[in-house]
Amino acid sequence: MKLSAREYPMNKGGSQRTEDGGQRTEDRGHSRERKRVARVGQSVRGISVFFPCYNEQDNVARTVERALDALEKLNADFEVIIVDDGSTDSTGRIADEIASRNNRVKVVHHHPNLGYGAALRSGFKAATKELVFYTDGDGQFDIREMPPLLPLMDEGDIVSCYRLNRQDNLVRRMNGWCWTKLVCLLFGMKIRDIDCAFKLYKREIFDHIELSSSGALINAEILARATRRGYRLTERGVHHYPRTAGKQTGGRPRVILRAFKELIKLYSQIKKGSPKQTRIVDPDSVGGG
Repeated sequence: MKLSAREYPMNKGGSQRTEDGGQRTEDRGHSRERKRVARVGQSVRGISVFFPCYNEQDNVARTVERALDALEKLNADFEVIIVDDGSTDSTGRIADEIASRNNRVKVVHHHPNLGYGAALRSGFKAATKELVFYTDGDGQFDIREMPPLLPLMDEGDIVSCYRLNRQDNLVRRMNGWCWTKLVCLLFGMKIRDIDCAFKLYKREIFDHIELSSSGALINAEILARATRRGYRLTERGVHHYPRTAGKQTGGRPRVILRAFKELIKLYSQIKKGSPKQTRIVDPDSVGGG
C-alpha cells in the first residue's frame, strides 16, 4: 500500500458551506482525519522522534514545529530529539531555544562534526520511548506521513520507507539506486531505498545490535544487522520534497569514499560473524527545556 495525498490529506480544501446550511466537505474531512489520528494514537504507548541536523538553521525550527503539531494530535507519550552534529551555523543555538520552551524537546550536541552515522547513533541512544522514528532536519519529508506507519508496528519491527518521487538531481538518484542495489546484493536484502531518511523502529532493536558506522553507511548497517537477527521489516512509500534552504552534503566525494570503506569493513564483520563492533561515544551534552 502506497501512501498518497488522498489517503493522508496534505492540503486544506473543499467546497464552501451551501446556502441551505449543508456541511462543508472540508469540515467533514477534518472530522474524519481527527478520528483517524485518534485511533492511531490509541495504539502508541510512546514514540521518540529525532532529527539529525548539520547546518540547518533555516530548517530546524520549522521542521520541529511541524513534528510537535503532528505528535500532539496523536494523544500519545512522545519526545523530540534534535541532534546537532557539530553545526557551524546557528542550528545548535536555535535547537537549544526550542528545547528551553518545550520540555518534550531535548538536544544532543556533537563537538566537532562526527558524521551522519554518528548523528543517527546518538539519536537512537538518546531515545527512551517504545518506538523511535527519525527523519532528516532539512524538511524534505512531511512528518504528517508518519502516523499512518504506526499501526504497522503491531505486526513488524521496522518500517523502512522509500521515496515515491525523489526530488534530487539525476546523478544523486542514479548513485542512490546503484548503492541500494549493491548493499542488497552483498547482504541478501530486498529493500527499495536503503537511505530514505524516513524510518520507524522498535527501540528495543538497538539494545541488541551494536553499530560502528559513523558515515553514510549507517542505514545499511542497521538494516543488515537487524534483518540478520530476524527482525521483521515492511516498506511504504512517502513523498519527497525539494530542499528549500541549506545545502546537501551527502554527495561529497569524501562522504562517498568513507561509505565504501565502511561497507567493506561491515561486509567482512557480518560474513565472519565478528563480534568486534565499536560503541558510539557518549554525546557531549544532552539538554532539555
